[in-house]
Amino acid sequence: MSIQHYLKMIDNASVAQRCHAAAALAHIYLQTDLEFDERCSTEAVLTLLLDDPSPKVRLALAEAFSTSAHAPVHIVASLARDQIEVATYILGRSTLLSDTDLIDCVAGGGCEAQRIIAARPKVSFAVSAAIIEIGETVAVLELLSNTQAQIADISFRRLIERLGHIGEIRSLLVEDERLPADCRHTLAIRIAEALCQMDMVMALMGERRAKRIAQEACIRASISLVAATPSEEYPALIEHLQLRGDLTTAFVIRIVAAGKIDFFGAILVALSGHNLARVRSLLIDGRATALNALFGAAGLPDSTYRPLGVALQAWRGVASGKLAIGSQEVILRMIEQIAPDNRATGTVPPAANDDMLSLLKRLYLDAIRENAREHALAIAAA
Repeated sequence: MSIQHYLKMIDNASVAQRCHAAAALAHIYLQTDLEFDERCSTEAVLTLLLDDPSPKVRLALAEAFSTSAHAPVHIVASLARDQIEVATYILGRSTLLSDTDLIDCVAGGGCEAQRIIAARPKVSFAVSAAIIEIGETVAVLELLSNTQAQIADISFRRLIERLGHIGEIRSLLVEDERLPADCRHTLAIRIAEALCQMDMVMALMGERRAKRIAQEACIRASISLVAATPSEEYPALIEHLQLRGDLTTAFVIRIVAAGKIDFFGAILVALSGHNLARVRSLLIDGRATALNALFGAAGLPDSTYRPLGVALQAWRGVASGKLAIGSQEVILRMIEQIAPDNRATGTVPPAANDDMLSLLKRLYLDAIRENAREHALAIAAA
């Protein structure tokens, strides 16, 4: 059909005829080597079809242009902003839409448009950020389900801040390998807070006990999180813990007692200002005097020096193969350093160590329970 013939019949043609003609013109435009003038004329008529009163005609254009990299950009952009039945093809498939186009569609489109954009085979950091910032919950869920979507660390942080109270969001985030370590820590806190607020939990435990148990669970989750965190993410996680006020002396003791010495080294780097090479050297074979100076530079209390030194010595032995012990035995050595056996005869640890001794005893009991649990599971699996 010639351009002239189409223009003559357009006013009197039925919807079905206009749909057929629109698809034919789009096919000609995409697959035929047209002369320049004829291509311009065809493009003009295709542009005119954007004003057709029937969405079926515009849908025919969207179907034809959605998978082509040679479609007229202005037509594709217009179809992307059409009613959702038409826009779906373009939003979900077209590679001609720029990040600016997609962000504009996220901002101006409805929930379904946002969801379709979130499910695209390629979603950039910028588009993900827009969806997380202003998108409906269903769009954010679709984005998290899209393993090919690029999501920046800062966007994950904003997501937890904005929608972390929604259970479905938290469930997807927990399973998301893209989630940075500091966000995992924040997420663990959110989950604990949500559990505390459950009516059933409050009724069974009471508010005070529920909060205490949730706090202990968060601390254990933090320790477990360290084990799963790549070393390159240590600085960001440590900064996050500092900002939250969670990088306490008790947390440091727990880290060392659990044998997370690399993370302990990263903490010392952050707190002392010494470089990583220097800190590693001291942790590997530094003497007590040098270690105490390092602990002091990091702002650790004097009461921590001896138990930390004993623990480091024990973990050095484990690393070299001279000792075959675990956290339970290491913690016991730390306790013995603070409260030796002759305490009953008059040697009482300083008052400054009372809290430390209480903490270590709790850690020791936890270690015994954990070892017993693992042993029972091993027996059951045998």
